[in-house]
Amino acid sequence: MDGAELRLGRLFDRDSGRAFIAAFDHGLAAGVPPGAGRPLEIVERLIACEPDGILLSPGMLKKSAHLFAFRGAPVPLLRADFAFLNEHLKETGEGYRVLCTPAEAAALGAGCVVMFLILGVEAGEVFADNAAAVAGAAREAHEVGLPLMVEATLWGSRIADKRDPELLAFVCRLAAELGADAIKTEYTGDPERMATVVEGCPVPILTLGGPKTDSEEALLGATRGAMEAGVRGVVYGRNIWQAENPQKISASIREVVHGVYARS
Repeated sequence: MDGAELRLGRLFDRDSGRAFIAAFDHGLAAGVPPGAGRPLEIVERLIACEPDGILLSPGMLKKSAHLFAFRGAPVPLLRADFAFLNEHLKETGEGYRVLCTPAEAAALGAGCVVMFLILGVEAGEVFADNAAAVAGAAREAHEVGLPLMVEATLWGSRIADKRDPELLAFVCRLAAELGADAIKTEYTGDPERMATVVEGCPVPILTLGGPKTDSEEALLGATRGAMEAGVRGVVYGRNIWQAENPQKISASIREVVHGVYARS
C-alpha cells in the first residue's frame, strides 16, 4: 500500500466501508449563492456535522485550516481546477483550467485532490486538455502520496440528459483509466441503472448531491438508491449547508450511508 491508497482509505468508514463527504467549493463556480455568506462559519458548522471529509477550494482551505487541526477532524479534500459553469460566465464559452498542483494541495494540508472531467463540451480540444490534465495530476498526486478523486459528469452543453447511464458509465470508466482513485458523479435516479455505472468502474464511486432540494425524503431516497446500487458514498454540498438544520440532515444522511454503523 502506498501513501495515496492509505489516504484514500481514511475517507471511508472502517466498519461500513463508505464515506459521507460535505462539499463547500461552490464559491469557485457560483460566487456567493444563497446561504454562502460568512464562509468560515459555514466550514465550522460543516465540521460539527461530522462528515468523513469536506471538499474546499485552495483559498478556503488555506483560510480554514486551523478548524481542521484536531484529532478526528474530517479529511480536507481540495478542488484543484476550475470549469466555466456559472451563468455569469456564459459569454466566455466552455473552458477549463488547473488551479493547483498536487504538491501545492499537499502543502495546504489536503488529504485528497479533486478534479473535473466534463463530457460533452462544445470544443473537442477543451475536453482533450481536461483529460490530459487529469492524467497528469494522477501521476503527480501519487508522487506526493495523495489520492485523486475525479468529478466525472455530463455537464457539457452538447448533452441534454445529464443522467444518461450509458454516458455516465463511459465518463466514469474513462476517469478511472486516466488514473483516478475514486469517482464523484451523478446518481442516475434508478438503482438498477446506477448499478451498471458502478459495475463498469474499477474504483469507488460516490454520488453528488446537485441543486438544493426542498424534499428531505427525496434526498434520502436518492441516497438509499445509490447505496443499493453499490455506490461507496456521497459528496453533498447545498443540501447540507443550505439546509434549515444542517446537523439534522447530516445525521440522517450518515444513517443511510453508514447504516447500523452510523454514529449517534
